[in-house]
Amino acid sequence: MEELVALVSKKTGLSKDQAAAAVKVVLDFIKKKLPAPVAAEVDAVLSGSGGLGAAAKALDDGKIDGNDVANLLGGFMGGKK
Repeated sequence: MEELVALVSKKTGLSKDQAAAAVKVVLDFIKKKLPAPVAAEVDAVLSGSGGLGAAAKALDDGKIDGNDVANLLGGFMGGKK
């Protein structure tokens, strides 16, 4: 979420605190409109955890190794990563 706050701050000229408040308002609004499991996944992605967050991290370096596969499977199947 820090990356999103920094982007909003940069693009709008808002202070980091103001940008953080704006991002929180928008995300809370969006999450209220989504089914609970999807809203939880939004939080997981923004924190870098969860299935989609693990997938994004696995692709960050452009290659997937055994640890990436284990993390992805654990995240998608609800087990330990």
